[in-house]
Amino acid sequence: MFKQFKSVACAAAVAAVFAAPGAAMADDQFFPIPSYRVGPYGANGEAFYGGFIDYLNYVNMKNGGINGVKITWEECETEYNNAKGVECYERLKSKAKVSAGPIHTMSTGISYALVDKSAQDKLPLAMMGYGRTDAVDGSVFPYAFPLITTYQMQASAIVKFLKDKEKGSLDGKKIVFLYHDSAYGKEPIVALEAESRLNKFNLVQIPVAHPGNEQGAQWLKIRQEKPDYVIFWGWGVMNQTALKAAQKVGYPRDKIVGSWWAGSEEDTVPAGDAAKGYMSATWNVAGKSVPLIADIEKVVYAGGHGNLKDKSKLGTILYNRGVSAAVVSVEAIYKAQEKYGKGKSMSGEQVRWGLENLNVTDARIKTLGATGLLPEVKTSCSNHEGSGKVKIQQWDGAKWVPVSDWIEGNKSLIHPLFEASAKQYAKEKGITPRDCSKEK
Repeated sequence: MFKQFKSVACAAAVAAVFAAPGAAMADDQFFPIPSYRVGPYGANGEAFYGGFIDYLNYVNMKNGGINGVKITWEECETEYNNAKGVECYERLKSKAKVSAGPIHTMSTGISYALVDKSAQDKLPLAMMGYGRTDAVDGSVFPYAFPLITTYQMQASAIVKFLKDKEKGSLDGKKIVFLYHDSAYGKEPIVALEAESRLNKFNLVQIPVAHPGNEQGAQWLKIRQEKPDYVIFWGWGVMNQTALKAAQKVGYPRDKIVGSWWAGSEEDTVPAGDAAKGYMSATWNVAGKSVPLIADIEKVVYAGGHGNLKDKSKLGTILYNRGVSAAVVSVEAIYKAQEKYGKGKSMSGEQVRWGLENLNVTDARIKTLGATGLLPEVKTSCSNHEGSGKVKIQQWDGAKWVPVSDWIEGNKSLIHPLFEASAKQYAKEKGITPRDCSKEK
């Protein structure tokens, strides 16, 4: 059974040094990282976690830590496998008893498996753009945070984008939902079904079995259905396979809008010409023109401490997304220190409070040099999402180009779905929801 463990402990100097697992000290801020860099989705994990760890290193090297508290971390290889994800969590949680940054699994399946465990262990589970969407309701899920925006709000925003393209009406249109047949792919279905009823379009659902490198039958069906648009919920090798298959059957790529996990260079570059014109949702831009990304390259990589083996991933969509996830995580710790003690390491319970009281404004994002990496984020007990906004980007054959401003999904339609699902979950689990009116 393959596992890869890596930890970094930072010395008093600004340079980071590698240390053995378990080297985190009581006054450090420890991040348990159940990551993946091998398997069918390894290339995606490599870019995301490379960006995530580079930002942690950057905070240590540039700022001397979080108000002087050095950040340490340890990785455990999950291979995007639910059972291995749980094994990694169990291995790392004992080291997170004193201090714990948010846990990022970048896997809806692993997140589902950890929702109850992390709550019992009082360790915050960050599901940034993935995971249980009903965890937006913090009264039922106090330790789970589907931050920035959720699959259901993303699906609603894509529908809104397509509706605008059709001059305000999707009445009578046909939309195929082509999705990874997993918890990840199934999450948006309830939202798309609600949108189809509201906007009177015909929704055709077509699943693709993991890992998605066989899609001939699905695209033959799409050719037969002749949909006006395809909303695409792919991941890993499934994405480039879909774009090549669409080209083969003659379906226009500019009629396909993917999820943010189907909108990276890992998806489009291998597809070659088949990707040109394809669109996807995103909450972050690509490129090194973002000041923070440029400074990470200058400080971390020039100092010889970059996490990426393949430096060409620097500035890509998933690398920048990993940086954005780390930015939000560190901001939560800053927020927790405001309440529990500046310059002190924060426990899982304290970081949970920080995540629930985030207020990352555009002004703060600009100060960090992170404009374009994420929208404003303001969370509360009743809203663990914090934003709900996306942009649509399009692949021009060489790079991703934004083709919309921020789009917010239909919150009045979608959020009641979260609340109903959370209420049912609480009933099944015998959970008494918190009174959010008393939470501060």
